[in-house]
Amino acid sequence: MSMSRRAVLIAPLPALWAFRHAIAAEGGNPATVIQHFYDDLLAVMKEAKHLAFDERYKRLTPAVTRTFALALMSRLSVGPEWAQFSPDQQQRLTDVFVRYTISVYANRFDDFNGERFEVDANPTPNPNGVVVQTRLIKSNGETVVLNYLLRQSGGAWQVIDIYLSGTISELATRRSEFTSVLHNGGAEALVKVLEQRTAALRTG
Repeated sequence: MSMSRRAVLIAPLPALWAFRHAIAAEGGNPATVIQHFYDDLLAVMKEAKHLAFDERYKRLTPAVTRTFALALMSRLSVGPEWAQFSPDQQQRLTDVFVRYTISVYANRFDDFNGERFEVDANPTPNPNGVVVQTRLIKSNGETVVLNYLLRQSGGAWQVIDIYLSGTISELATRRSEFTSVLHNGGAEALVKVLEQRTAALRTG
């Protein structure tokens, strides 16, 4: 192998090491954030048969609010129209978005059948932060890819988007849904829709 080709192959390594050291210096490894979230999620899943929805909601609230930048995610899900809302409307939307997000997890993870999560310990750089790649392994061997986009703020890494199947942005999907509601009824309509969805999740 020529010296020039060898140099090309090894050149990215110092940059990768520098990136990982920079990540460690900015509040630790983002993968640890996701691993801790999964640990909390699995703990609730394993007891889910003996926990009512409200109990799962209560147990998951600290994990979800710690892991996800929910205030930022609510604003990003709305998009540019957020700036047109009054402070009261913004706060109400944020509050209902938080309740809705926690309710999604309390509803979705209501049982345990031997599932396990795998987390790649080495995040990859992204223009908007870093991506932590993970996999949900079902008991039948089926694999679901879930990648998390995290941004560092205030000394902590928090999730701002999830890529379902590795590529489908949950944030983009929600923005598309929310835009339709906002165009038809404004902020109040979106608050009502999220309240209805939250209630539906609670009742199963």
